[in-house]
Amino acid sequence: MSPVIVIAIISGAIILLLAAGTPVKPIRFIGQVAMKVMIGALFLFFLNAFGGQFGLHVPINLATSSISGILGIPGVAGLAIIQMWII
Repeated sequence: MSPVIVIAIISGAIILLLAAGTPVKPIRFIGQVAMKVMIGALFLFFLNAFGGQFGLHVPINLATSSISGILGIPGVAGLAIIQMWII
């Protein structure tokens, strides 16, 4: 697909959403989930920064960021335990 077609589709979708109005709840939910995933990635970054001294490294990807973002500190601890003892 050429870039011109992609830009035209995205522009049309934006104009349609501006004209019709957006449903607030789904967009708010998607924003909250995205924010939690970013916070989870930040948790994992700090875990890798401080855990590197002890040989602990948990990869930062969508799955681990989602787990640590949704579950919080217990999720990060669970990922660290899985990384140390299981993998």
